[in-house]
Amino acid sequence: MVPMVSGNSHPKYRIEYSPDTVDHFHCLTRFQQVTVLDLVEKQLLFSPDRESKNRKPMRPNPIAPWELRIGTLRVYYDIVEAPESVVYIRAIGIKDRNKIRIGNEVISF
Repeated sequence: MVPMVSGNSHPKYRIEYSPDTVDHFHCLTRFQQVTVLDLVEKQLLFSPDRESKNRKPMRPNPIAPWELRIGTLRVYYDIVEAPESVVYIRAIGIKDRNKIRIGNEVISF
């Protein structure tokens, strides 16, 4: 039996990871890596610009204008609408109190 999908089942956005995120993934456990990949796909393919409990626009910063929260993990991303709709994953980090570890760097927000 084929599951029924209502509406358009094709993603509105394409996900693209920046080259820097390769290093960021190496600092995560395998479980964390799989979790990030799974939830980025589930949360950002269709409505990355819709604010929710786990998706927040950020104050101006040098990393990215949007944040996806996955427990203590943070995914920082940007959205481009034209010429095609793309979500650019800029950074992936781990939050510890008021600091974020992105790769081997610790950043305060």
